[in-house]
Amino acid sequence: MSPQRTVLLVAHTGRPAAVHSARLVLDRLSAAGLAVRVLATEAPDLRFPAAREMPASAEAAAGAEMVIVIGGDGTLLRAAELARPAGAAVLGVNLGHVGFLAEADPEDLSDTVDRVVARRYAVERRMTIDVTVRQNGSVTAETWALNEATVEKAARERMLDMVTEVDGRPLSRWGCDGVVFATPTGSTAYAFSAGGPVVWPEVEALLLVPISAHALFAGPMVVSPRSVLAAEVIGGTSPWPKAAGGDGQGEASGAVLWCDGRRRVDLPPGARVEVRRGALPVLLARLGGAGQGTAGLDGAEAGALFTDRLVAKFGLPVTGWRGQADARLAMAVIGQREEGTGGNA
Repeated sequence: MSPQRTVLLVAHTGRPAAVHSARLVLDRLSAAGLAVRVLATEAPDLRFPAAREMPASAEAAAGAEMVIVIGGDGTLLRAAELARPAGAAVLGVNLGHVGFLAEADPEDLSDTVDRVVARRYAVERRMTIDVTVRQNGSVTAETWALNEATVEKAARERMLDMVTEVDGRPLSRWGCDGVVFATPTGSTAYAFSAGGPVVWPEVEALLLVPISAHALFAGPMVVSPRSVLAAEVIGGTSPWPKAAGGDGQGEASGAVLWCDGRRRVDLPPGARVEVRRGALPVLLARLGGAGQGTAGLDGAEAGALFTDRLVAKFGLPVTGWRGQADARLAMAVIGQREEGTGGNA
């Protein structure tokens, strides 16, 4: 006898619409014979007695087939922390503003649950990054990110003085607001806002994107996924001159490391941040690969789905395109869906 299929549900319970949608999902999954779990911190708001309450730790998704997320990208990143060590796929239902990582919209909720029950979904393996912080040669922190790790200045009025490194070789020293180390998944997030390139998710690479660097050679860079990137926060006295009046802008300033905007590490002068390809990926469930069951998407299909997502989320103009008939029909369906959600999903 095969074990009962299990799904963990994570919701943005601060939004009434998310709570309503979450209850519908829990009810339909339970009626279909699947075991459902919720986080203990969210259970009082969801009020679904049939769900098993779990602590907000890796234990929550252990043995689960999937983590369904009701909310925006921030909620999905929170759920990814639980799903990644368990090897569970993450399926997002977008109630946020952009929802670039989410797969479904609220009006598609019934069909989404039906596809999960019937196992009509595919899985994408998204590359992550592992991040190590060192001080005087000793490891002081270890963490990870799905989107990006950013080293940012701690003091708004001061410029951050830092040296970047690729594969054990110094690249450049910058006075800047910080630097973004991103995955292809994160290329459409903070790295994109900082002027970095959009990288298709099936392209395995690491991105290094300076933030407001005061330098001629400070463009975004794409390097091998086997590379190790690093940034060192310069200690001692900064080479940048003090402003008139001696407001301390020339003094060395500490920095802050943020991973996915969720995990923070303070970086004193002299700290070193190392970034490498993550040992564990994050698995994203995709409904576009329904014909493959739960098999992974091939590169061509993953690339096509990502292209459609770019067009839909950013409202890119494609009028006049004369591609294949089936592809045109798919684009038309996506366009109708986006119009139905107000165009800001």
